Amino acid sequence: MPDSCPDFTGPYQRQVERYLKLKVDGKQSERDCEAIRAFQERQGIEVDGYAGPLTWAWTQVAAAKKNPNAAKKCPVRTYRVACVDLSRQLTWVQKGKKVVFGPVPMRSGRAGYRTRVGWHAIYWRHKNHYSTLYKSPMPYAQFFSGGQAFHAVHGTIFTTVGSRGCVSMRHGDARKLWGLLKKGDRVYVWGRRPI
Repeated sequence: MPDSCPDFTGPYQRQVERYLKLKVDGKQSERDCEAIRAFQERQGIEVDGYAGPLTWAWTQVAAAKKNPNAAKKCPVRTYRVACVDLSRQLTWVQKGKKVVFGPVPMRSGRAGYRTRVGWHAIYWRHKNHYSTLYKSPMPYAQFFSGGQAFHAVHGTIFTTVGSRGCVSMRHGDARKLWGLLKKGDRVYVWGRRPI
């Protein structure tokens, strides 16, 4: 295997192999590494040949780009709906059948802190929120279910560890979502975080 390729498998090896139409065996091979590196290069992300959270997230974005609601899991309404797909760790906003934001990668709640599924509504927004409970900044916070909110994080969302229930987003994505959603906008959450 080339020096620049890991000889161990990533936590999303099978999922990435499936997306790249490789032999799905969950084991890193030279061919897998080369295909993963080519995909990473096309996406403009770190090129390391590793099937980690970052690479898996971008396979989900790439697959959903043309029509994130192809499976019709997010209800189509005449008003804006913020769609949160826990299974694919994607968020987008649609009005009717038109996607007006995203899809973008996100990180949802881990075991014990699952992001609540079902219909919700944005009930409070705070641009420079700070969580006193978790002692952590939550920029562009838009709360939709108790203490659960869309918000930006400092650092990466691309980890195998989930949030404490919030829909954590990259800073630029959270800022754009802040500019789009308003108090009272509806949020629909479904699925289950894969890891």
